[in-house]
Amino acid sequence: MAKREKSGIQKWAEEDRPRERMMQHGVHSLSDSELMAILIGSGNKQESAVELSRRILAHADNKLTVLGKFSIKDLTKFKGIGEAKAITIASALELGRRRKETETEKECQIRCSNDIFEYLHTSLSNLSHEEFWALLLNKKNVVIHKAKISQGGVDGTFVDVKILLKTAIENLATGLIVCHNHPSGNLFPSKTDIDITKKIKNACETMEITFFDHLIIAGDNYYSFADEGKINP
Repeated sequence: MAKREKSGIQKWAEEDRPRERMMQHGVHSLSDSELMAILIGSGNKQESAVELSRRILAHADNKLTVLGKFSIKDLTKFKGIGEAKAITIASALELGRRRKETETEKECQIRCSNDIFEYLHTSLSNLSHEEFWALLLNKKNVVIHKAKISQGGVDGTFVDVKILLKTAIENLATGLIVCHNHPSGNLFPSKTDIDITKKIKNACETMEITFFDHLIIAGDNYYSFADEGKINP
């Protein structure tokens, strides 16, 4: 069988071209693979840009949250994706993440663990390393400041409770929530997670700051220490 000629979007029938379809029917008419095809512009000798995009998405379980975890090196493993195209894909995904993050940063009153998850999910769910964040609240339980306390590797990150409390005091917070992610997808707390939660609770009691919860985010799920009765047993 003869090899398929390199098929760029410009060689397609006009009605099949993602750019033209976007102009005629709007951006919402395009699939994820078609939007990615616009970013990369062309495929390889065997695949069109859309076909290549579909294959990349298939390796990410057809989930943009999973694709967001791909590194530049991961993306360049696909034939037809060089460093420039990989950077374009990663940049587009990061812009989307930041847009969603900005939308959730409007005044937010925390009423339950799901509110915490919705507020921090975008920041933490796609990471390939662990990060530890704090939400500082006022008396109405409204978030007044969000701060990344530490960043580590795949298996953990060190948390300095003194720095955490210093951040809360400097922002005149009356309430504190902490959250970190598990890139492995393991939803349950480790012994280290349990120990640091106890230390934070004790430190907050000393400083008369209400410690509401410690959330672990693993993909699209979360574990709440408060919901499990581990904050105020």
